[in-house]
Amino acid sequence: MKTKILHTAFLVLFFTANAFAQESTPSNALYTAHNKGKFFFHMGGNRAYYTTSDLHFDGQGYNFTVENAQSHDLPKGWNIDYITPGKLTTSQTNWKAGYFFHDKFNVSVGVDHMKYVMTQNQTALINGNINLPSSEVGSAFNGIYNNKPVDLSDGKFLKFEHTNGLNYVFTEVAHYVDISSLFGIKNTDIFQINFTQGVGMGLLVPRTDATVLGKERHDEFHISGYGFSTDAGLNFTFFKHFYAQTELKGGYINMTDVRTTYTDEHAQHHFWYGETIVSFGGIFRL
Repeated sequence: MKTKILHTAFLVLFFTANAFAQESTPSNALYTAHNKGKFFFHMGGNRAYYTTSDLHFDGQGYNFTVENAQSHDLPKGWNIDYITPGKLTTSQTNWKAGYFFHDKFNVSVGVDHMKYVMTQNQTALINGNINLPSSEVGSAFNGIYNNKPVDLSDGKFLKFEHTNGLNYVFTEVAHYVDISSLFGIKNTDIFQINFTQGVGMGLLVPRTDATVLGKERHDEFHISGYGFSTDAGLNFTFFKHFYAQTELKGGYINMTDVRTTYTDEHAQHHFWYGETIVSFGGIFRL
């Protein structure tokens, strides 16, 4: 009698669990209806935009600030280098890899490889002082500067670039919403449109090309500061696994320790930035 009761209880439990599983995960559910457990990766290119910033330089025999320095990015346009191994960093590129821990939320890590160039063709106000030994070429600029305008166009006073590059290494949490129904799309396994938005934070690891008063430049990767970012965009997924993504991204960067020479001399600056990004990638459940 006990055996029959146990068998009956087991069968009821089995069929109840089976029915619940079928109800929670219908066999005819579209692959794109649920994201939890999926991994994704994409790469692409960017255009970057920067506010003006006060560039402060501190070293042996000098301490000065370039006020409200203008800057720009260094676009390469449509080029095979965006997908050529060994040449990826010659362009302004982006990489991101992540995991959906919820149908609508994911966490990711990525690198925004932007390029930052202080505009050379400008006259900027300089504050501070320069007192270099007469044996150095930069001694030609010795003096006390009090809002003194200096023409930077010839590069002899200063050249300052993060061209390899302004590398923002970040982690991000993002929210995805399927908006396909707004466009009358029913079979999202063929084509799906998602709205994405995220917030991130990370470190700046530039390789800076700076020539300050004719001194030898420090041309190596160095952790130079931190940043915060937010973004929003549209994700277009084709045939469940492949997608193109467009994003508008912006944030704040504070670079407190930019190496400029091999004698432990530094620069500092902080600014707001914006990016337009186009990427291509894939999404899979392993």
